[in-house]
Amino acid sequence: MLFAGLYLVALGVGGIKGSLPSHGAEQFDDTTPQGRKQRSTFFNYFVFCLSCGGLIAVTLVIWVEDNKGWQWGFGISTLAIFLSIPIFLAGTAIYRNKIPSGSPLTTIFKVLVAATLNPCKSRNTSNAIASMNTSPADATTQTAQRKQEAFEAGAEDDQKSKEATLPSNGSLSFLNRAVTSKPIHRSLECSVQQVEDVKVVLKLLPVFACTIILNCCLAQLSTFSVQQASTMDTKLGSLKVPPASLPIFPILFIMILAPVYDHFIIPFARRATKTETGITHLQRIGIGLALSVLAMAVAALVEIKRKRVATDSGLLASPDPLPITFFWIALQYLFLGSADLFTLAGLLEFFFSEAPASMRSLATSLSWASLAMGYYLSTVIVSIVNSATGHSGHRPWLKGESLNGYHLERFYWLMCVLSGLNFVNYLFWASRYKYRSAGSSK
Repeated sequence: MLFAGLYLVALGVGGIKGSLPSHGAEQFDDTTPQGRKQRSTFFNYFVFCLSCGGLIAVTLVIWVEDNKGWQWGFGISTLAIFLSIPIFLAGTAIYRNKIPSGSPLTTIFKVLVAATLNPCKSRNTSNAIASMNTSPADATTQTAQRKQEAFEAGAEDDQKSKEATLPSNGSLSFLNRAVTSKPIHRSLECSVQQVEDVKVVLKLLPVFACTIILNCCLAQLSTFSVQQASTMDTKLGSLKVPPASLPIFPILFIMILAPVYDHFIIPFARRATKTETGITHLQRIGIGLALSVLAMAVAALVEIKRKRVATDSGLLASPDPLPITFFWIALQYLFLGSADLFTLAGLLEFFFSEAPASMRSLATSLSWASLAMGYYLSTVIVSIVNSATGHSGHRPWLKGESLNGYHLERFYWLMCVLSGLNFVNYLFWASRYKYRSAGSSK
């Protein structure tokens, strides 16, 4: 029953987080500057609302679970979800709904398979692209030829030949083989529009991949950072703060920073740069990745200080709290929380604005896929580090009788280096990316 519940939670969260950002953003008119500004504000406050839910989870729900029982905590969560359903449905009459057009994964799979299996000698889409630079008379002739090809191939309409006049992105040209008048199978027929859409999504993947390491760093907030705080003085006056509630720090930082960013930083950036967005989506993601490098460096320095206090106090092997306040851990939470806000909101808006209209939900879902992959990668890196450092009689960095026996600071320095290399890699891909939507770059 427990695992069935966990899988159902994963299914529900995947559906909500995969669909809600794109559904909310589609309520705004992205053909006008005002609509794009409102859409940007929506993504900021979407992350803000996620933080509000997280704030309740790490305070009220944890307190109830610790004092009343876990069943009460799950009950509160269930009640909150039930209350959200009628609230969401209340707006059904005024929502701008996109008509479903099939699974984007089906289109991507079909284009990739067709490009792989179709004969190399096929109707080259470059002929259609060349028509964009030819005279009207030549363009008319080429269009007639394409219509004749479609007729000879048994096509019932001219839609495919019309779509063949769309310009190409100029890269990933191997996918052009997916468009041919004689596919190896009828089910592998692809239009140029479908090929161009797949190209756009594939171009987003390097940016997506560069955010995985950031989420790997974020995984430390709920693992090693909590363990660090549990060895420190967690008293706040007469109140003893549960270590599991420490994620409240990045949540509070996000809740404070999101309105400040939207109402102060962005308007100032717009005036300074004379552009619509003030800071482009890729710049915003880059700021988040740079902050993750600083966060890991700060985490390493804080751990060095914590262990020095343990050594000076003679408490290396003692389970007693160290005479150092847990607020030192808040520093790494500050930087990682800020990095999360810049990157997540920027990534959601970037994917939504750049992806084809038929693939926006898939694109925004990549943000959450990055989060899942980052947390999994964190586990893999810990295993690799312990395996690599535990040879020849040496003690693994991340194993011991207590956290004071770990070499956690070395692990944090390693994550700092990996984050730095990831940031350099991101700069390479970001510099090569060309925006396809006006609102993203202006």
